[in-house]
Amino acid sequence: MCTGKCARCVGLSLIPMSLICIVANILLLVPNGETKWTEHLSLHVKLLAGFIGGGIMVLCPGISAIRAGGKGCCGAGCCGNRCRMLSSVFSSAIGAIGALYCLSVSATGLETGPKCLTELPNKWSYPFENSNGNYLSNSSLWDQCLEPPKVILWNLTLFALLAVVSALELVLCGIQLVNGVLGVFCGDCRKKGDS
Repeated sequence: MCTGKCARCVGLSLIPMSLICIVANILLLVPNGETKWTEHLSLHVKLLAGFIGGGIMVLCPGISAIRAGGKGCCGAGCCGNRCRMLSSVFSSAIGAIGALYCLSVSATGLETGPKCLTELPNKWSYPFENSNGNYLSNSSLWDQCLEPPKVILWNLTLFALLAVVSALELVLCGIQLVNGVLGVFCGDCRKKGDS
């Protein structure tokens, strides 16, 4: 596959993934789809890893990769697409950092568990903080969280989604990093008239 076509394919994959991360992070900000618990969000939700890391920091490399997959500033001749490929290399490095940030925060959020009401009248804590993630396989422990309802399932689903998508983003940004370097040094193999 030519470096230009590969860049376009990677970019077209990164953009929907970054949008998935943004939406998942927005949903984490409203536990159980309700806004009345937003003052008791966990630290992992407040870090906005899906919005900033897996979202915005990966959206830019996605757009840059699509642009690198198009016709270059000099068309099919001259330097071809090398300027855009070089830009794509730097963008992909930033995207890889963002995806790694999202992956690490999401994995830590899964291991620590949500912040929830554990004792009445008003004790909010992390009941699974020292469980090393064992609460994930033992749903009988989930009763320790009184409010928000189903917060464990909510966090588990969304943080797992963020972890999987950001791992894929990390791989794709790495592929585009290598592809971009090849595109800078070797040019694009497409013939004139290809898009």
